[in-house]
Amino acid sequence: MILTFPFLLFSVIAYNVIVFGTGTPFETIVFQVPMISGALWNFTLGDLLIVATLVLLFIEILKATRTGGNSLIDHALSTIVFIICLIEFLVVPEASTSLFFFITLIALIDVVAGFSVTIRAARRDFAVGPQHF
Repeated sequence: MILTFPFLLFSVIAYNVIVFGTGTPFETIVFQVPMISGALWNFTLGDLLIVATLVLLFIEILKATRTGGNSLIDHALSTIVFIICLIEFLVVPEASTSLFFFITLIALIDVVAGFSVTIRAARRDFAVGPQHF
């Protein structure tokens, strides 16, 4: 049952908690790394959220390789997460940022990639018709 949970929802929740709960700006520097060039690389809270969202996208794509009844529920929930993101991006002023747009775009990629990977895996697992070698 835990595998059907849409993990990208954690990113949406984290964004909302940070914006509405703490009020911490996403430009807050988490850490700095001095580079060989002499420049200083600033890793911000927004960067951390995007990295975490990309890791969650990777997990979602791995989940899409499963076949079975639960995968349909997983795809439906991922679609709902994308719709929530899209509505929030369009309607809520605090979510009308590039950072939240990227989270919404990643949710869209999850939906499209999830269906694509599942269809491809199902075709491989369920070979119909004559086998051509």
